[in-house]
Amino acid sequence: MTAQEADRTHTASNSPSAEAAQQFVQFAIESGVLRFGEFTTKAGRLSPYFFNAGLFNDGQKLLTLAQFYANAIVRSGIEFDVIFGPAYKGIVLAAAVSMELARLGRPAPYAYNRKEAKDHGEGGMLVGAPLKGRVLIVDDVISAGTAVREAMAIIRSAGATPHALAIALDRQEMATENGQDVPHSAVQLVQDQLGLQVCAIANLSAILGYLSHSSTSDDSAASQLEQYHGKVQAYRERYGV
Repeated sequence: MTAQEADRTHTASNSPSAEAAQQFVQFAIESGVLRFGEFTTKAGRLSPYFFNAGLFNDGQKLLTLAQFYANAIVRSGIEFDVIFGPAYKGIVLAAAVSMELARLGRPAPYAYNRKEAKDHGEGGMLVGAPLKGRVLIVDDVISAGTAVREAMAIIRSAGATPHALAIALDRQEMATENGQDVPHSAVQLVQDQLGLQVCAIANLSAILGYLSHSSTSDDSAASQLEQYHGKVQAYRERYGV
């Protein structure tokens, strides 16, 4: 399965394409990246699902992931000049997405940061293309917006403009501030308070839709997923936005 097959439309939208989102959820499950069970989140919540983008860990998975990202970015209609990948997961994402966009005829340079400044050779905190103009940040998921703020500070210090954010999954749940739940998600915070456009490949609604569809199938793997639909739905009812 490729993202080109999942979605060939280029309609401007910051909401995930329903078909592409469903196929991305399937891809993430098959890759072992999206798992179901009991997991403790950074906010201390007991979540019935866990998304670990670090498990897109071979060439084929990374290629397919980049295709999903690139199609979501193109479909969103977001305009930008440079891609920025925050260390560490964002580094490989930025490189892979830049390559896939080039293959689609939409070339864009990319850069990333080091966690610690290099004190020899070219030195500095940044690697890759110069950060200038409108910058698209590429990351996996965001939970509180802290990493986005850090990336924005790096971009601004280089004289460029943080403009947009592309992520794999929007959890669509309440963020936490000072240990307290707040009535907006991390994505909403990034959009409304930090002023960035956001596009996501998939979201929690897509996960629920996929699990709901699985409940109608006789496939043994699908029937195993069915048991988690109610748990994910209950989690969304409690923490969703």
